[in-house]
Amino acid sequence: MIWGLKTVALIDIWTLEHFLSGVSIGMLVISINSKLLLKHFNVNGEKIKTSHFDIVAVLFLAYLWEALEHYLETGLAGATVEYWLQGVEFWANRLVCDPLATIIGYYLAKTYPILVNPARVMSLLWLIIHIFVFPHSMYLHELMK
Repeated sequence: MIWGLKTVALIDIWTLEHFLSGVSIGMLVISINSKLLLKHFNVNGEKIKTSHFDIVAVLFLAYLWEALEHYLETGLAGATVEYWLQGVEFWANRLVCDPLATIIGYYLAKTYPILVNPARVMSLLWLIIHIFVFPHSMYLHELMK
């Protein structure tokens, strides 16, 4: 299934949050890597034609989050968090689609930096609404059915 609940589909409603987070994380990685290149190698990060360093850092952070999320889904933080997460995410969603959405967000931040702050606001609103208003993580998807 391409679209649906996170336990069975490649893409779920939270893939949008991964995209928005990718915009914010992407700009943070670009900024940090530019400062590190200048400080340690005396190289202007804007003159480097490749974005391999940025992509590795963004993917590291994306997979770090996915690993943490997996353990939370299995009940590591208690039954309340396990219930809110509504099951273990489908492996292709976790390992392919969500990190890919984060990378696409990074490229959007790199290409259109003016969109970073609106994406951060939308991401923050998304998290506040979904964590503190809705009863569990798949509630919006269930409403859309």
